[in-house]
Amino acid sequence: MPPSVALTLWLVLLLALLALDPAKERGTSLALWVPVTWIFIVATRLPSQWLAGSVSIAEGSLEEGNPLDRSIFLVLIFLAIGILVARSFKWGDFFAGNVALISFIGFALLSVSWSETPFIAFKRWFRDLGNYLMVLVAWSDSRPMAAVTTVLRRLGYLLIPLSILLIKYYPSIGVGFNVWTGTTMYAGPATSKNGLGVLCLISGLFFFWDTLARWPERRRRPVTRIILVNLAFLAMTLWLLHRSDSATSRVCLGIGCLVILAVQSRRFTSNPALLKTLIPLCFLLYVILAWGFDINGKLAQAVGRNPNLTERTDVWRILLSLHTNPLVGTGYESFWVGRWLRLVWEHKETAGLNEAHNGYLEVYLNLGLIGLLLLIGFLVSSYRAMWKRLAPQTRFRSLALGLWTVLLFYNVTEAAFRGSQFMWSAFLLGALFLPARTPARAGVISPLAGVQADRTARGSPFEVASVRR
Repeated sequence: MPPSVALTLWLVLLLALLALDPAKERGTSLALWVPVTWIFIVATRLPSQWLAGSVSIAEGSLEEGNPLDRSIFLVLIFLAIGILVARSFKWGDFFAGNVALISFIGFALLSVSWSETPFIAFKRWFRDLGNYLMVLVAWSDSRPMAAVTTVLRRLGYLLIPLSILLIKYYPSIGVGFNVWTGTTMYAGPATSKNGLGVLCLISGLFFFWDTLARWPERRRRPVTRIILVNLAFLAMTLWLLHRSDSATSRVCLGIGCLVILAVQSRRFTSNPALLKTLIPLCFLLYVILAWGFDINGKLAQAVGRNPNLTERTDVWRILLSLHTNPLVGTGYESFWVGRWLRLVWEHKETAGLNEAHNGYLEVYLNLGLIGLLLLIGFLVSSYRAMWKRLAPQTRFRSLALGLWTVLLFYNVTEAAFRGSQFMWSAFLLGALFLPARTPARAGVISPLAGVQADRTARGSPFEVASVRR
């Protein structure tokens, strides 16, 4: 099939799927296309990179950015602010209900003052602030959980078929080669094989959760159609994940699916306290085994990787040897620019590198121990919120907990605690709840109030709050 015909066919099928989607949620706003557009850019490439047809990691491009990218991000940020203003968004309630997150964002802004490149650091902080605004656009919708799932579903519809199209028919864009080994690297619309891996990870996790959530009503015809669409996308996702050869994403997808299964199983729904304790304990046990008994090396060998995690341990050793400020770091997103970047690239093992391949180390390098502790505080508070604010009958809880667990494990070998990462955006969609209001504002459905089953004709996979007008 000629590439132009494949591109036309992809576009026609995409428009047909979006228009005739059997899982389309009624009552969601057109404003959701704003966060969909933002996260699509975060998950793939910058607009300037799409136009150029290549991905540059030259020092100058890392520092200066691109006017086109800045303009598009600014437009989306102002659109998001306009939407929140039009909805009379209660900023005071949000700040009071998310103290840990606000503290982390506030310290990141403060760190701009000690960055060696403060203007660049502030631009990046402001850009990443847009990530939180996009999530608030989804959660401030009249049906918040339906809005969040709509955003994730639309991203899956956009990204998975596009990845296949670029790999099979536009290899100059979707396929590259490792600069060191010359091996083929499948990236699709992302900038690397790991980018394609995380794209598959989030999409696979969503379609698995949605299928499992709807399975009890599979005999209903509308639900059957939705499940068939989900299974088709799951099959495409698994094929792409195999092509990407991203071991971290494969392992994390398995972990996330296990968490979703556990949360929705009868054994744990009848005893939620056990699972609430078990999830963080498993991660802590893994950390102890990883650093005390080198379980990472054994796991790497089991999934076909080098015992040193494909040279990651060498990278971590070199980065720590640079001796950044242990308390406050180098400033927000300031480690991979200027003097620090040149110091990293002086080493043969880290030449051309632009991330630490460990999210916790990445935060330490930029924000020091204080920033890392604030981030951990936010992760802990968001975990508690998932159990406290989402009622046990709300199936959305399993997706939120799956994303939370995957984020912890994923950041052991990749850096995803950043506004420019799809993993962080997806996690915030699942974890950044709005504070409950009593009574709820008329016309607004709160995801945090008491719930009852939403038995719509389309078979919604989660329950929504009942609002008395």
